[in-house]
Amino acid sequence: MRKRIIAGNWKMNTTVTQAVELAQAVCDQYTRHQVDVVLCAPFTNLYAVYSVIKDTPIALGAQNLYWEEKGAFTGEVSAEMLKSVGCQFVIVGHSERRQYFGETDETVNRKVVKALAHHLTPIVCVGELLQERESGLTEQVVERQVRGAFVGVTKADAAKIVVAYEPVWAIGTGRVASPEQAQEVHQFIRSILISLYDKELAESIRIQYGGSMKADNAAELLRQPDIDGGLIGGASLQAVSFLGIINA
Repeated sequence: MRKRIIAGNWKMNTTVTQAVELAQAVCDQYTRHQVDVVLCAPFTNLYAVYSVIKDTPIALGAQNLYWEEKGAFTGEVSAEMLKSVGCQFVIVGHSERRQYFGETDETVNRKVVKALAHHLTPIVCVGELLQERESGLTEQVVERQVRGAFVGVTKADAAKIVVAYEPVWAIGTGRVASPEQAQEVHQFIRSILISLYDKELAESIRIQYGGSMKADNAAELLRQPDIDGGLIGGASLQAVSFLGIINA
């Protein structure tokens, strides 16, 4: 049985003070330890959030990393830096990184490999644009992204990866893929993982849904057999709404 995982992606939100308050509010009310919970804060807030959650079951995640160890890469953050402030997870290839900052399947793969080398769990994001879905290209796009992310990844390392399916048209728009639409793509992703590795491994990998998941729609989405959790954006910025999803 795959353990559910709910990760909050705070994106470019929260000052240090706000991040500490939000993390503390989640900690104060979080009791359902059968669900893995991850808080993905901005770089500037990671250590402060870690100071709040370090003695709790809640894990810390970053929103990005660079694939080099160190050097003249102004503005970038390495895997070693993330580990040093308590990170266990890192989001890789989020659609906003692909859309605004030129992420490609190749750079996503390089980041996945580097994260794994430093014992960080990558949350690898895949998903189609609205025009791609309307053109019937969902499976083609998602398969390209999944296969690209796992290039050169051994079976042992693949088992450590979390995949997040995020239909780009549903991120922050209020539009949500129906449970049936989401399940269809999650099942398809698992079939790709079977072809890359084997059924046993594919059945062990957790696949999250991201795309306007909220407390009032989470239960129906999470009832689907291949949806193992959520990568939560806006709803993770309020402790009450985030905990509502966890409780679902």
